[in-house]
Amino acid sequence: MLDKKSRDKRIDKLNEGLQKGNIEDWLYLIGSKKQIMIRNLMAGIFRGIGIGIGVTIITAILIYILQKIIRLNIPIIGDFISDIVDVVERKQY
Repeated sequence: MLDKKSRDKRIDKLNEGLQKGNIEDWLYLIGSKKQIMIRNLMAGIFRGIGIGIGVTIITAILIYILQKIIRLNIPIIGDFISDIVDVVERKQY
């Protein structure tokens, strides 16, 4: 058996380890299903918004670059890219 002093030291070490591992946060989440659902719902909404904004910006940049390439009047590439830009612009309106 351990004496009281060594037992208290071991308990303190265990407590420090649990605090460093954020065990308290995990136990809180395990106990609250509603909190998990709300947090996941919000994360999904913000991910969706971020993806939408990111795709829009990247698409706009690509269309801008393609329009610049068309203005260079490269015979084969220019006609092909012109067709692509026309299709994209028709889909927008």
